[in-house]
Amino acid sequence: MGIEPLPSDFYGFEQELTEQEQGLLNKLRAVLDDTHGIVQEHWHKDEFPHGIIEPLAKTGALGFNWEETWDFQGSAAFRGWIALEMGRADASIGTFAGVQNGLASGSIGVCGSPEQRAEWLPKLASGEIIGAFGLTEPESGSDASLGLKTGCRREGDEWVINGAKRWIGNATFADIVIIWARDEEDGQVKGFIVPTETEGFTATKIENKIALRMVENADITLESVRVPESLRLQKANSFRDTAKVLKLTRAEVAWLAVGVMAGAYEAAVRYAKERVQFGKPIGQHQLVQELLAKSLANITASIALCTQVSKMQDEDRQEDAHSAMAKMFVTARMREVVAWAREVCGGNGIVTDYDAARYFADAEALYSYEGTYQMNALIVGRSIIGKSAFA
Repeated sequence: MGIEPLPSDFYGFEQELTEQEQGLLNKLRAVLDDTHGIVQEHWHKDEFPHGIIEPLAKTGALGFNWEETWDFQGSAAFRGWIALEMGRADASIGTFAGVQNGLASGSIGVCGSPEQRAEWLPKLASGEIIGAFGLTEPESGSDASLGLKTGCRREGDEWVINGAKRWIGNATFADIVIIWARDEEDGQVKGFIVPTETEGFTATKIENKIALRMVENADITLESVRVPESLRLQKANSFRDTAKVLKLTRAEVAWLAVGVMAGAYEAAVRYAKERVQFGKPIGQHQLVQELLAKSLANITASIALCTQVSKMQDEDRQEDAHSAMAKMFVTARMREVVAWAREVCGGNGIVTDYDAARYFADAEALYSYEGTYQMNALIVGRSIIGKSAFA
């Protein structure tokens, strides 16, 4: 069974996936198509719609990366299209899944022991437990490799963690959070699976956001939090290991940004066909058609770039600079497309009834998280010149 072509996939890239991959995407799209009313309601309420977790998990969208969870993983492009389909429905849903299956599961999948993978990955994939990823801090974001202040020290068979984290998605309702902390003994960054019920762990929801309103980001405090050695990620021994997780997920954030573009563009096309001015639908006016054509070109170029990065990932040729360029380029193009979509919708483009406003607002968060535009540009620049320009 094939998949109905998206109006935003002008060159038909999705049709190049295998028939099995297309069939699985069909199941995911059917679930996401039923979420529009839920998304609108919860976006305004600033709350996550927990009812979508089980349907998403049943499609496999929370576990296709890992052999411990599904017999079928599919290509990296297939996993990218999962992110795209979610972003097309709503960026908050895509971000939730990106944390659950990318950052939280990814930390365990990349840095965990076989025993840790076997214990935790199936539970995350099924939605039995919810995960979060704690790297960013109140005073450390882009400089996390050097500026990480959360500390840990070993005491016998336990580790004691003290510090704070900020902007941690899913953290208000997560069961576990991957906490990255600097070892007081050797100065290296270690990773820990921290159950949120642990004494000394506190997560406080960040209020008054204008973007990703359904993602319940939190400030986390860790006051003498004790976890056993068995919950230390056994293959996380320096920030280089943390970076392996980010390399894995950064390309999928680019795919998610393409989905946000696609959702905004498709909302603008619907509006342009229905809204009548000067006696005809505005889509028949030249300037509107130019905005839509530029939007579609941005989407098409971004899909092409992401598809190549995914191919390189499958062939084990993907480097940090490749995923960084994808994230840098695509989120910049996303900013243009969501602005043009809002412009097509005129005054109605600033109310969420017509969807363009929601995509417009949410795009700002994607532009900044998983490495800002500027930081990703410097990663690419380092690859070009051979020397780092980081401050």
